[in-house]
Amino acid sequence: MSFGKGRAFDWLDARTGYRGLLRAALVEPIPGGAKWKYVWGSALTFAIAVQFVTGIALWASYSPNAQGAWESVYYIEHVMVGGSTLRGIHHYMAHATMVLLVLHLMQVVVAGAYRAPREVNFWFGIALLHIVLGLSLTGYLLPWDQKGYWATKVATSIASITPVVGPELQRVLIGGADYGHLTLTRFFALHAGVLPGALVALIAGHVFLFRRHGVTTGGLRKGARTPEEEEDGHPTRPPRSPDGQFWPDQALRDAVACLAVMAAVLFLVMRSGGAPLGAPADASEPYAAARPEWYFMFLFQWLKYFPAGAEVVGAIVVPGVVVALVALMPFAGRWRLGHRFNLGFTAALLGGIGLLTWQAYATDRADPDFVAAQRAADAAAERIVELAAAPDGIPPAGALELLRNDPLTRGPLLFADRCASCHSYDGHDGLGNELAEPPTAPDLRGFASREWLAGLLDPAQVATPRYFGGTEFAGGRMVRMVQSRIADFDDEERAALARLVKALSAEAALPGQAAAETADRAEIEEARALLSSESMGCTECHDYRGVFEQRLGPELTGYGSREWLEAFIRDPSHARFYGERNDRMPAFGPDGILTDEEIGLLADWLRGDWWRAEGESSR
Repeated sequence: MSFGKGRAFDWLDARTGYRGLLRAALVEPIPGGAKWKYVWGSALTFAIAVQFVTGIALWASYSPNAQGAWESVYYIEHVMVGGSTLRGIHHYMAHATMVLLVLHLMQVVVAGAYRAPREVNFWFGIALLHIVLGLSLTGYLLPWDQKGYWATKVATSIASITPVVGPELQRVLIGGADYGHLTLTRFFALHAGVLPGALVALIAGHVFLFRRHGVTTGGLRKGARTPEEEEDGHPTRPPRSPDGQFWPDQALRDAVACLAVMAAVLFLVMRSGGAPLGAPADASEPYAAARPEWYFMFLFQWLKYFPAGAEVVGAIVVPGVVVALVALMPFAGRWRLGHRFNLGFTAALLGGIGLLTWQAYATDRADPDFVAAQRAADAAAERIVELAAAPDGIPPAGALELLRNDPLTRGPLLFADRCASCHSYDGHDGLGNELAEPPTAPDLRGFASREWLAGLLDPAQVATPRYFGGTEFAGGRMVRMVQSRIADFDDEERAALARLVKALSAEAALPGQAAAETADRAEIEEARALLSSESMGCTECHDYRGVFEQRLGPELTGYGSREWLEAFIRDPSHARFYGERNDRMPAFGPDGILTDEEIGLLADWLRGDWWRAEGESSR
């Protein structure tokens, strides 16, 4: 092979010796000819090369600090041209690298390519596996989202149980007593510097030793002898003469395999829309949906079988023994029975890992708490993208502030924590979970809306659990008035009642009804008089713009508005609401149950008052 003809190539070769380099790299005998089963090593090298290229490209736009890491990944994912595809390739190629590495190691074990004189090269392969796992673990944290943050916290806590050096090892990894900026920068240094450098060195050594010892054509065939049996005087068949070359025979197959890997990764990127990005990391919000990537799930499940105090056995002792047995395979495989043991051990190990992985995912699918946590995490991840795309964008304090000040995010959490013990929200706790106990107070989905008020003034609904059925007011004056007076309304009075509902609901100025109220403005202005009319009787018990006979129920002026709702949540026993007739509802403000900020977020959520992307419906 000349690798280029002509004066220009001759001139270049005279000054660089490139032909000799190419000949050394590409001219290699393949005993038995080129085969598809030899493609795994080249495909793995290709996958790692893609990781290096995409990683460097991502590095150019990534900011490794706790204040800007998530924001820079958001920029890559949603703003930078081609950024989502680039990050998706890096993400899914990492998965492909893990699969290819395991397949390559399986091929080595099946073919007996770990035997003398290839023991050191086999150990290099084991070291490569650990470095790739380390790259996956350190890369998991870099987006600085909830999933990566809490999963890394669990992973590094395992390091703390290492005998003698555990606590100090964890402290070195996280850069102090708690997880923060130094944790991220140290993991980035490992992910982008230390581990890739070690990976390159190991790959170079691996390839060098591979070229030194040549291709292993397969396991022990019938009649063949191991090197040890040959040393004992057993005859062996003469080696087959080389009948193939790496270039172009095997190189073509390797290229096709690399193309297939790239096509599979691109398919996953296109199908999924890219790599996932959760909500920004928040140390104050525990994340029950935190899980490692699929290739660590077996260990996650495995550790569940070890009680507190015995984790060191499951996390360190047993894995250490397994790695030691794998490392000793070259010595066991010197004899036919040992090779068979290695094959059986490998099959059992992979089967156990597969079973534990399946159990982990099956357990999660059957766990309602995990399902709810995952649903909430997905909603937060979707919402933060909407907020970051808002006209005001990401504030200087970071994207996390967007979620902390977002009623749509915080409102359901506050409701589930503080309100769902009595109230329901569309039949659930605000987060989509079933209530632990039947509600004893009105359902607040759509509070103060036209639909909600129409149900309140409906004789068939007012005494149901949706409204006053579970309260002390179930047999009170309001219920009696609706079930007696309103039940006897004629068609004209019912039409007037419908106009009254529009006028009362307009007091709330709900964002979701703004268009309808603008269209009905004239009708609403005329109907306001109905609220203080004797025919409707509202002011017999309620104050509306200073008109009332007695205060037995909440003030109707500004009913359901932000100011009204905040004041009601803060202290329902205030004179403008229920006074001494308040039914068990706490004074969330004076009692210190909720801060003013939390009360505002809860009120805004109940009112549907939050920023929406164009075309987004009220939820």
